[in-house]
Amino acid sequence: MTPADLTRTVVRAVRCAVEDGELPARAAVPARVVVERTRPGGVGEYATPVAFQVGKAAGAPPAEVARLLASRLGREPGIARVEVTGAGFLNFVLAERSAQDVVGEVRDRAGRYPAARPQVVPDDASLRAFAVRAAVRRIGRVHDGREDLGDGLAVAPVARRDGDVVAAYGVGAVLWAVLRVPAQETPSFGAWLLVQDESSELFRVRYAHDRARALLRNAALFGFGPEPGAVGPEGQVLVRVLGEHPLVLEAAAHHRAPERLVRHLVELADALLDFQYGVLPHGDEKPSAAHRARLALAEAAGTVLAGGLALLGIDATECL
Repeated sequence: MTPADLTRTVVRAVRCAVEDGELPARAAVPARVVVERTRPGGVGEYATPVAFQVGKAAGAPPAEVARLLASRLGREPGIARVEVTGAGFLNFVLAERSAQDVVGEVRDRAGRYPAARPQVVPDDASLRAFAVRAAVRRIGRVHDGREDLGDGLAVAPVARRDGDVVAAYGVGAVLWAVLRVPAQETPSFGAWLLVQDESSELFRVRYAHDRARALLRNAALFGFGPEPGAVGPEGQVLVRVLGEHPLVLEAAAHHRAPERLVRHLVELADALLDFQYGVLPHGDEKPSAAHRARLALAEAAGTVLAGGLALLGIDATECL
């Protein structure tokens, strides 16, 4: 089960509980459930407050609703454990997913990302307001599987002050600066946006994407290509982060918070940069099924990095 599948599974559990009479008919079956990564110090991997929403409509204590749903959800394939904490939060541990499954999901989703296009920067509106609105729209379309991605990487009109910033640092860097912080915070601009080393998060994301492409080119020189398969323990962090991408897109769209995607791309880039050293054969080592599987995982990470940047309106290859 993917983290994104978990949201649909929770909705189905609520619906079945109502249909079976375990919850009163007046209990609202939500169209969408918010499931998010558990915060540090929390229980399990993922959590949802759905029992509070359902309990309010049903006139039942959230903890009682949560225990009822936990009993159902604990029997679902792909869910290793369900716990109820606090006044009614549902907490989940999912069964471990294979690299092959995660790579397959990325490949299935790859065609949904917008294609890179020349960026346009006129000068008569707020860059930040448009950047957030456009990013959320693109993220929502990709998550929902829609193909109406008409604006591509086009950037909205910007005010004179914003135009000066764009002229100084470039559209991609300025978009990164405004989208990396929550709406209630003021973005900052400065020389750090021009840094081209691993102290810069934007550089690391672009560099990791470039490394994925380089691994594919170099593997071709060795005479092999990517093929999904099992990877060892050294790839599990990358598998986990890559597997969370659909859930991150859902949360970013639901909360209108593209900064969640920004943080995810940085985490994914760092995981790929750590993983890259074991992808290609060393010395007299011959290419094996393990190398092909690692290459497929690196390729999938590169796909998500490029696609994620495109959703933010940023070209993955700019300045590299």
